[in-house]
Amino acid sequence: MKIATFNINGIKARIEALPRWLDAAHPDVVLLQEIKSVDDAFPREIFEELGYQVETHGQKSFNGVAILSKHPLEDVTRGLPGDDSDEQARWIEATVMGETQAIRLCGLYLPNGNPAPGPKYDYKLAWMARLEARARDLLALEMPVMMAGDYNVIPQPEDAAKPESWTEDALFRAETRAAFCRIVNLGFTDAFRAVTQGPGHYSFWDYQAGAWQRNNGIRIDHLLLSPQAADLMTDCQIDRDVRAGDKPSDHVPVWADLAL
Repeated sequence: MKIATFNINGIKARIEALPRWLDAAHPDVVLLQEIKSVDDAFPREIFEELGYQVETHGQKSFNGVAILSKHPLEDVTRGLPGDDSDEQARWIEATVMGETQAIRLCGLYLPNGNPAPGPKYDYKLAWMARLEARARDLLALEMPVMMAGDYNVIPQPEDAAKPESWTEDALFRAETRAAFCRIVNLGFTDAFRAVTQGPGHYSFWDYQAGAWQRNNGIRIDHLLLSPQAADLMTDCQIDRDVRAGDKPSDHVPVWADLAL
């Protein structure tokens, strides 16, 4: 089962680019971020015609996450537990039924947190604490689990072309990376780093200052696997070339193959 995460930076803006990538890459399941659409306005028919079941957790003009799946989805839930007052659409979960076993998939769009320090950064760290609590509960299921999405976290200096430029940014501050490490150290595997080591591998290039042309990127889109899911992984790659396409998102898809 090929499972991908892709921050599309607006479904309306990517209405041609996303189906084009789906036709080329043939993912079984896609976790989308920043759909920037309410549920009723999401163009689900386009993706249903391509064979995908569509589940969304939308918000007008901002945020928003979705799942596209060619496999049956069960027990779909929306919203990260831990704060009933949080109205931002950043989390969706579902159990995906594979041929031999199921996997619990969590699609997330973690807050950016800038400017830091400040209220937005406080919200980011609080959200990450809730994510850690949910991660503990998911591990207790003792089943394959994947938490995938735009984490807005640069885990290590090698995950940025110019790490010195990000020192005080919310994506790379010490508190951010420590919170990410606490989650990973619960027992999760960073799928991409389990396959590929070293610098030069990015999933985001800003639209400004020729970042793509200069390969001035960062790796912030991650797939974290529970031990049961990590045991099933056969590959994980970044579809870098998507960034060179027509009307691209500033992110590219990251995908993993699991023997489900």
